[in-house]
Amino acid sequence: MTAVSKHVVVIGGGVTGAATAYDLSLRGFRVTLLERGSIGAGTSGRTHGLLHSGCRYVADTEVARECYLENQTLRRIAPFLFEKNGGLFVAITEDDLAYKDFFLKKCGEAGIPVEEVEPAAALKMEPNLNPKLKAAVLVPDGTFDPLKVILSFLASAKRCGAVVKPYNEVVGFRVEGGEVRAVRVLDKVSLREYELEADFFVNATGAWANKVASLAGLHVPVKPSPGVMVALDGRIGNRVFNRLNKPGDGDIIIHQRGTSVIGTTSWIVEDPDGVSIPKEHVELMIKRGSEIAPVVSRMRVKAVYVSSRPLVGQAAQTGREVSRSFAIIDHSREGVGNMLSIIGGKFVTARLMAEKMGDAVCERLGVSVPSRTAELPLAPYWLYFS
Repeated sequence: MTAVSKHVVVIGGGVTGAATAYDLSLRGFRVTLLERGSIGAGTSGRTHGLLHSGCRYVADTEVARECYLENQTLRRIAPFLFEKNGGLFVAITEDDLAYKDFFLKKCGEAGIPVEEVEPAAALKMEPNLNPKLKAAVLVPDGTFDPLKVILSFLASAKRCGAVVKPYNEVVGFRVEGGEVRAVRVLDKVSLREYELEADFFVNATGAWANKVASLAGLHVPVKPSPGVMVALDGRIGNRVFNRLNKPGDGDIIIHQRGTSVIGTTSWIVEDPDGVSIPKEHVELMIKRGSEIAPVVSRMRVKAVYVSSRPLVGQAAQTGREVSRSFAIIDHSREGVGNMLSIIGGKFVTARLMAEKMGDAVCERLGVSVPSRTAELPLAPYWLYFS
């Protein structure tokens, strides 16, 4: 590893911040990661845990291909993190069935290997699926525990010398001469404030990116898009159940360990800290989930939770209308030359997002060290605590 005498502060301890800290520290930067709560306490720790195959996004071929390729990269560099159980897209109605040919064509264009199977064969694989299903397609989905993935990225970053500080919240910036000189941080454990100077700052706080950037007088065009998920008291399948239609509310059921999770709804809010769970969203999840697997209606609900996606967009009214790809926001246009923000994307594309952010930081700081995160195995998650 080549040592780089530049200090980078990464703000945000979700999967994007963790992957960015790993990418930069592997390139030789001195890295400090700040997280206002526990690791993964924001959006990343509350995802349903789907290792996307990309098939849900086939309407955008490039996003779907990107998702599938990262799916394969993560399986290669961290096989111990993922349940490689696969997934099924199933048609329940005639409208679903009408979507099938488009779906298969676009999967082919995106390079995603899928296989149509007879409904009887799908029911033999997954007896809890709706017995009236009209078509089924096998896809390379998988599942994971979000916290373990985040901890693996952070364990890898720490192995390269990164310093990780949970419960350290950025409460201000010192901006002088067109650059951020330092962040002002509240250590919630010792209840003291301190300043941390660095050469460069990365805002990887997802749905909170604009709230954090505004502390420096900057703007990030993020659209926080909450989604409600319902966890059932029991596991009702092996493969991921997807509804064969355009992405919509309650059209996916993910199984891992001893539970199954129905997801999700989607709407837009201004403040990700002020989100409550609408009762009607929970009822909709159970109704839609029961259409895919009737057993859902007889299951006890173990937990209901919500997380806010950091979608890219300005004018959308619902989360289904904005981009699922990602964007790096260059704050030099606002007069601050050493800070970038990153928003959008999906959990499965976090490594790629971090690689692109690492490239951008290197370009700004005049450093020429390529990313190696797609080649090297991730450290086991339990080493984070060592």
